[in-house]
Amino acid sequence: MKKKIFGNICVGLLAGFVSGFFGAGGGMILVPYLTLILKEDEVVARATTTLCIFFMVFTSSFFYFNKDSIDWILALNCSIGGIIGSYIGSNLLVNLDKKILKISFIIFLIYAGLKMIF
Repeated sequence: MKKKIFGNICVGLLAGFVSGFFGAGGGMILVPYLTLILKEDEVVARATTTLCIFFMVFTSSFFYFNKDSIDWILALNCSIGGIIGSYIGSNLLVNLDKKILKISFIIFLIYAGLKMIF
């Protein structure tokens, strides 16, 4: 049991580092870990990851706030769209076939990887 808790904390540490350093990506580590390694249900993995990301983002935002690195107007504008988009996305998540979720996540990861290369 202690080994599993330690492993989860280590993966969380990696996801938090990636999230804080790159500004995104914690979910790209947590979702595959939860689904492939821990064999969690697709919906449970994504919902759990979303909660984990909330705490990572809160922590990073606090640091960036203290360094006066936040464009508040831009953040507010993007947050309005983000709230609407997250509502739509979470409703789709719980209603879509798990195979479609898995395929769409793979396509998203490939797209994101190619955009970063090119």
